[in-house]
Amino acid sequence: MVVGRWPADVLTAGYRPGTVRAISVHQDVLVATSEVWQTTCTAVRRGDEGFLIDSPVYPDELELLPTLLSQAGFPLSGLLATHGDWDHLLARLSFPDAALGCAETTAARLTAEPGAVQRELRAFDDEHYVERPRPLSLGQVQALPVPGHLEVGDAEIELHPADGHTADGMAMWIPWARVLVCGDYLSPVEIPMLSETGSRAAYLATLRRLEPLVDQASHVVPGHGAVMEGARAAAVLREDIAYLEGLPDAPLPLARRGPAQQAIHATNRERL
Repeated sequence: MVVGRWPADVLTAGYRPGTVRAISVHQDVLVATSEVWQTTCTAVRRGDEGFLIDSPVYPDELELLPTLLSQAGFPLSGLLATHGDWDHLLARLSFPDAALGCAETTAARLTAEPGAVQRELRAFDDEHYVERPRPLSLGQVQALPVPGHLEVGDAEIELHPADGHTADGMAMWIPWARVLVCGDYLSPVEIPMLSETGSRAAYLATLRRLEPLVDQASHVVPGHGAVMEGARAAAVLREDIAYLEGLPDAPLPLARRGPAQQAIHATNRERL
């Protein structure tokens, strides 16, 4: 672990304190990536206010988050989640007193499924022999109207509906940085995944809503995978639309054809 302020050029190139890989894509946007599933966690600030979107997964990564934000000079006003899947909700383990904001659809999902997030986390930990210092408590959950806006300093983050992967969710457009944080969409490492509550029609509608934002974006932060420049994200978006429209017999995108993606594809076909 490095003690002291991390230089901007080090953050831009990528730095790894412990097991947290962190890059700065804008002076106000910092992205950390988990070792598992390349799950992303995005810090955004404006003046003396800031939010942390989603979370890494492993305990040592979560333990390092407060140091990461402190050393990079990012304040924390609250936590945000793109959707209600458990691997995006773990930041409360790093910041147990912080309020969690999410779309109204996600808040309704969490209310309707009490304890589901904790059970899924325990199942993952049991399978992978992971020990955590404390159980997860989601604490105060604030339902945010989506579409809508969230004030941060003297600016606003735009909140856009993002359902289809699951029945809930939101994407966040950070206009002054031209950064789109889109949750489990536009992944360069994972094909579109239809969960039990997902929908191909809703997924396609989300991609088409995101398209004009991708066209404006300098960077796109997927829920899983490396941060992409806008042009690369636009190519992924086109591939994902073609894949979903071609189901059940669609070929997989060329760069996403490994065994894990073949398994997701088989599940997608069953869920149609």
